[in-house]
Amino acid sequence: MSAKAESSKPSPKELVILKALWKQSPMGAKEIHEQVSKQLKWSYSSTRKTLDRMISKDLIQVKEVHGIRVFSSTVGKVRTLASYIKDFARSVLEVDTSLPVSMFADSKLLDDKELKELEDLLNQRDSEHD
Repeated sequence: MSAKAESSKPSPKELVILKALWKQSPMGAKEIHEQVSKQLKWSYSSTRKTLDRMISKDLIQVKEVHGIRVFSSTVGKVRTLASYIKDFARSVLEVDTSLPVSMFADSKLLDDKELKELEDLLNQRDSEHD
């Protein structure tokens, strides 16, 4: 992951798109829109604008396959989710200690290997918060 992507935290709407791409990738813009439009309740042009913004933030990449632009994530699922979880714990709950990964055991987004990786990331101390 590039330094730019690490410093560019996805917005909640961008996270919805990333989650779709983590489940199935690569996808074209219309496929992505079909996956996220019900949840985001917005137009195809909003999906396209968001994809363009995500490219400029290095959150996704675009390639041409058989003349069609397809998109895939450039940021790791577990690392991105860990960042969100840590940020929420610190800023909302004011928790600076290790977080129990067991609360995510029923996640439809993470398999057992990813849960272990998430646990490792959540237990790492951030140098900026030591």
